[in-house]
Amino acid sequence: MSNSYDVIIVGGGSAGSSLASKLSADPSTKVLVLEAGRWDYKWDVFIHMPAALFFMLGNPSYDWMYETEPEPFMNGRRVAHARGKVIGGSSSINGQIFQRGNPMDYERWAADPGMENWDFAHCLPYFKQMETCLAGADEWRGGSGPLTLERGPVKNPLFGAFFNAVQQAGYDLTKDVNGYKQEGFAAFDQSIRRGRRLSAAGAYLHPAKRRPNLEIRTHAQVARVLFDGKRATGVEVMKKGGGVERITAGEVILCGGAFNSPQVLQLSGIGDAERLRAAGVDPIHHLPGVGENLQDHLEVYVQHACKQPVSLNPQLKLWRRPFIGAQWLFLRSGPGATNQFEGGGFARSNDTVEWPNLMYHFLPIAVRYDGSSPAGGHGYQVHIGPMFSDARGWVRIKSNDPAQKPAIQFNYLSTEQDKREWVEAIRVTRNILRQPAFDEYSAGEISPGPEVETDEQILDWVRKDGETALHPSCTNKMGVDEMSVIDPKTMKVHGLEGIRVVDASVFPYITNGNLYGPVMMVAEKAGDLILGNTPLAADHREFYRHRKSSEQPVAADHG
Repeated sequence: MSNSYDVIIVGGGSAGSSLASKLSADPSTKVLVLEAGRWDYKWDVFIHMPAALFFMLGNPSYDWMYETEPEPFMNGRRVAHARGKVIGGSSSINGQIFQRGNPMDYERWAADPGMENWDFAHCLPYFKQMETCLAGADEWRGGSGPLTLERGPVKNPLFGAFFNAVQQAGYDLTKDVNGYKQEGFAAFDQSIRRGRRLSAAGAYLHPAKRRPNLEIRTHAQVARVLFDGKRATGVEVMKKGGGVERITAGEVILCGGAFNSPQVLQLSGIGDAERLRAAGVDPIHHLPGVGENLQDHLEVYVQHACKQPVSLNPQLKLWRRPFIGAQWLFLRSGPGATNQFEGGGFARSNDTVEWPNLMYHFLPIAVRYDGSSPAGGHGYQVHIGPMFSDARGWVRIKSNDPAQKPAIQFNYLSTEQDKREWVEAIRVTRNILRQPAFDEYSAGEISPGPEVETDEQILDWVRKDGETALHPSCTNKMGVDEMSVIDPKTMKVHGLEGIRVVDASVFPYITNGNLYGPVMMVAEKAGDLILGNTPLAADHREFYRHRKSSEQPVAADHG
């Protein structure tokens, strides 16, 4: 093993896998990937069976098991946050839902100074480049990229009831939430290929790992980045049994995600100088935005009991699991071959928002992330939460010990907008689930239950029952203002040389939906910026924008 490289990538997760593949394509460039977790072994059923995601969350073999500080507006609860502890990172343990976000998300990014090349027109070509959409490539969707996306089959009759109910409630269906029109309800794209999870590692890293110029080390936790003045020169890696190993590089790229990347920067002396000194770290570069601006999606489950035996709840019974496992192992089919999150959609909770602020995932099963089933018998549920909370949190190291997890606080439900949209979200959801389409199925609301009715009762329930959708982001935001961390034109850390960040932490604002897709797009685009390639040409394509009904464009082909 060498001790000197052209590029060190810290984190073999979603963005790190993409960059490792792209940067090592040049055989003259020596690339080292340092992953603190373990390999995603082929024999590991939990990783590769799409439906097994519930077994990995909260399991220390797969999950770093972060948790927040007591959340001051959530009754002082500590909220658990799962993060992938294997090659592929959280793409190896997530729900395999692939969503780009709304085009208006990227227009919002581009409205900030210095961010003009991150509008939707500049992002769309990278979304198309990285994907193979099995539902069909067209002017919106790619057909030859490494990320193969299957469309959810939505064959269970409860999906049919749900799609009928949303229309009865006054909402539209859409052809493709990742196409011309996100707003509406449809089957979702899944990061699944032939009944098997397709993580970022499976799509990018494993096909590239035999290159002689690419080295991948697991169980390699980076303690800090080394500097000569303002230039990064390598990293320190914690060794088993104590001590550190120093590895030099021409460039260091942090791809650890919204928690780990700001943690490594802070441990390296980059961040708010006063806070760093208080944590026992000598500041190298004062950059107050490191670890600030933390954003996430909070969500709840609204659950109904089902009076017909059509839900998937019986599949949770212990005696059924060997049969489900065997069907998946030998045939790559059955309940194990789906993530269950096969369909849902996006809606506006009020007419003041310009693009959807609510996301729905419908499941023909009543189950929590830990696999528990409060319904007992048959049931179904929607995952629901606001997309654009204006709550902001932070990630801050507690000491100079790299093994100590940072302090994390999101400040969920801390704003009036947040509280208002949560009440709207539950009322909109109840209206949908009470439509005539569910009359033959619904045996009544289980959660939150009919006793939760007033605005304050709804908020109390959210405080008690709300869980993260596992979308932490924005802690090293791109931009040019004083709280920005990353140069949007180079992905370099402001004021430093030889160090960049590429992951969800660089988002200036969270996107509308699950984050895996946007993270991979950012990594694809960042690869060109890092290599000095000519970026893909902008694709100025008109996308759906909400207008008054009389002003809406005719777009029957699209939605």
